[in-house]
Amino acid sequence: MKESATFHIIERNEWKELNKNTAAPLSHQELEELTGLNDRISLTDVEEVYVPIVQLLSIYMKHYEQLQAQKNNFLGQAVKKKPYIIGIAGSVAVGKSTTARLLQMMLSRVYKNKTVEMITTDGFLYPNEVLLKENLMDRKGFPESYDMPRLISFLGDIKNGKENMVSPVYSHEVYDIVEGEYHILNQPDILIVEGINILQLPANEQIYVSDFFDFSVYVDAEPAQIEKWYLERFGLLLDTAFTKPDNYYYSYAQGNREDAFAMARDVWKRVNLRNLTEYILPTRNRADLIIHKSGNHVIDQLLLRKY
Repeated sequence: MKESATFHIIERNEWKELNKNTAAPLSHQELEELTGLNDRISLTDVEEVYVPIVQLLSIYMKHYEQLQAQKNNFLGQAVKKKPYIIGIAGSVAVGKSTTARLLQMMLSRVYKNKTVEMITTDGFLYPNEVLLKENLMDRKGFPESYDMPRLISFLGDIKNGKENMVSPVYSHEVYDIVEGEYHILNQPDILIVEGINILQLPANEQIYVSDFFDFSVYVDAEPAQIEKWYLERFGLLLDTAFTKPDNYYYSYAQGNREDAFAMARDVWKRVNLRNLTEYILPTRNRADLIIHKSGNHVIDQLLLRKY
C-alpha cells in the first residue's frame, strides 16, 4: 500500500483483499438495470470494489450513530433522527450516477431496516427558461447555474430531520427541470447525494453543500478518457432519441451524425472540460474516498483519506 500526505493509495488487487468474505448482494439482471449509458460494471467489480466500500461505510456509520447518541446525552437532549449523508462527485460522464445507484441498492440490502434514498443536484439547476434569460445556457453545470441557496436549505432541513421534503426532478431526455414532478423524502436513514458540484466551495456561501456530508466519494478518471466516454454516451443518446420528438437530442439524431458529433466535441471542450478543470477536479482531494477508473470504466485504484 502506497501513501501520500493525506491518502492511503490502494491498488485494486490490494483493495479486493479487504472484502470480508461477503458475496455481491445483486444479480446480473439487477446490475444491468442499475448501469448507466456506456457504464460497465460487473459482479466482479461489485465483489472486489464495492462490497469493501460498503463494509467501510458500515464502520463510519456505526461511529456516526454512536457520536450522535453520546452528543445528545451530553446535551441532555432526546435522540433526534438525523440521516447519514453520502456525497458522490465527479465529472460529467465519469459514471458517478451508476456508483450512486449501486451503493443505494447495496446499502438497502445490507440495512434492511433502514430507508436509503438518493437525489441528484441536477434537480437544483435553474430551469432552462431562467438560464436563457440570464444568458447562462453555455454555463450549464457551472456553479452559477445552480440554485445553491435552495440546495443548501434543502440539505439543512433533511439533516435536521424535517419530514416530507420535496426535491425537484431533472430529466436528461428533455435537458431541463420537469415541471410539476418531485421526489419526496420522508426522513431517510441514509441519503446519497450525487452531483458534479457537491464538493465545491462557492465564494458567496457561508455554508457549503459538503458541510452536510458524513462521507464523500469522488469518481475519477483522466480527462481524455472521460471525453471518450462522453462522446460514446452521446452516440447512445442519439440512438435512443431517434424516434422521440420530445427528446432534447431528437434534432441531432435526425440530422447529419458527423455534424452532431462535431457539436458534442465542441460542447465537451468549451463547457464540460473547462468546468472539470476549473471547478470539479480541484475538489477531488476534499473527498474521503477517490475511486479511480481506467479504460472501459475499470476501477484500478482507490485512495482513502487518512484523517
